[in-house]
Amino acid sequence: MEKEKKKLLRKMVKPFEKTSYTKSAIQIINTLLPLLTLLIVSGLLYEVHWSLAIVCSIFAAIFLIRTFIIFHDACHGSYLKKQKHNDLLGNVTGFLTFFPYRKWRREHLIHHAGSGNLEKRGIGDIWVMTVNEYKSASTTKRYLYKMYRNPFVMFVLGPFFLVLISNRFNSKDAKFSEKRNTWLNNIALIILYGGLIYLLGAGQFFAIFAPMVFIAGMIGIWLFYIQHTFEDSYFEEPSEWDYVKAAIEGSSYYKLPKLIHWITGNIGYHHVHHLNPRIPNYALEATHKNVKPLHHATSITLIQSLSSLKFKLYDEQKKCFITFKEFSLRYKLA
Repeated sequence: MEKEKKKLLRKMVKPFEKTSYTKSAIQIINTLLPLLTLLIVSGLLYEVHWSLAIVCSIFAAIFLIRTFIIFHDACHGSYLKKQKHNDLLGNVTGFLTFFPYRKWRREHLIHHAGSGNLEKRGIGDIWVMTVNEYKSASTTKRYLYKMYRNPFVMFVLGPFFLVLISNRFNSKDAKFSEKRNTWLNNIALIILYGGLIYLLGAGQFFAIFAPMVFIAGMIGIWLFYIQHTFEDSYFEEPSEWDYVKAAIEGSSYYKLPKLIHWITGNIGYHHVHHLNPRIPNYALEATHKNVKPLHHATSITLIQSLSSLKFKLYDEQKKCFITFKEFSLRYKLA
């Protein structure tokens, strides 16, 4: 893609940055109100039978996912016009979704700044090893990587690790303001949910909250995985890396049914989001439809996306993802 065409593309999507307080308010209402209602109903249904509470909690996961999308947009400063309003909304929705606002915002912005850059992996993204890294890695590291890339570990154990461990601690180099924000998030969660366990009892509490958090977490991890893990995804060395190419060629257009796009806050238009993170989620679809060059992004259907589970390593020579089986046939370990 020529330099002038890249500039033009970024210029073409810029008008869609516009924030609508009306659309934001409607989305907040039709997300948080059903979420809180379903949690209350789940608590009432537990008195009838615990299984009914679990079913209701699973439906609540739909709105927890949407709450996370609002949190995500607040982290980008795209949801409301004033940054202080985004900060407030981000802290509230971060609390509801078990994410500390400042920590996740910093890590996620790092992910955006270096997505597809082979030298800037490791913060705010899914762990990806290249063929050369895997060849030279120790036996222990290769084993840990294989375990990490196992679907059961990533999508079943992953939500528990994310909520209970990863989100609860800061990196050593984090600023004090970020650490304080995480501590306050942790304390607030302990007070609220500790109080609910005391009032409701552990059985009722976990029937109401555990299915919701688990299902939402599993779907969230899947979305982060699939939007950058497809066969010919874009990765380059720093000298060759390009922001626009990383957005269009390294982020998928996940073609989902209309209802699922609504549930996931249009994050399937991930190529648009990476090209311009200032576009709010409710404008991503319109951006894609009206800006024709965006139609060239890699599109993946729900069925096609399942095959991406087989991709484990990035082959920097062939510039594509490969399976462990393909690696064993083509390469020898160091």
